[in-house]
Amino acid sequence: MRTRTFRSLVYFGGGFGLIASFYAAAEIVDAELSKACSFNQYFSCATILESGKTTTLGIPDYAWGIVGFVAILVLGVLAEQRRRDARFTYLLLGLTTAGVALSLYLLYIEVVEIGGICPVCVTAYFFGWLAWGGAIGLALRAYRREHRASDGAGTAA
Repeated sequence: MRTRTFRSLVYFGGGFGLIASFYAAAEIVDAELSKACSFNQYFSCATILESGKTTTLGIPDYAWGIVGFVAILVLGVLAEQRRRDARFTYLLLGLTTAGVALSLYLLYIEVVEIGGICPVCVTAYFFGWLAWGGAIGLALRAYRREHRASDGAGTAA
């Protein structure tokens, strides 16, 4: 795949994940929105919202999503602007990896402890995983670029 494709995955995942996170926040304000994504007792945003288990470390889960997806987009732009400095790419990989870990924890809470699935939340998780895939691709490219440069420098001496 081309680098542009990996960057597109990061931006696409980050952007649509941010939209899903804002929708999850709006459900708190307008209960009608949570009814719109409640299909039955198991696939139900309302079931998850009414569980009382929608905070992690005292922070609402939707806020983790909003802050995380904004950070993904910012780091994606910084990594693109500073292509020769792989640190931003590696930070992006670290952030998206942490996001995937958090989403797996939240999915566990939904399925095992609450006994349901929030379609909006799962949509946000999916887009986070998509951004993670793009970050992995960018990090592998940066790693190869760094090692090609160091191999070339080592043979010239």
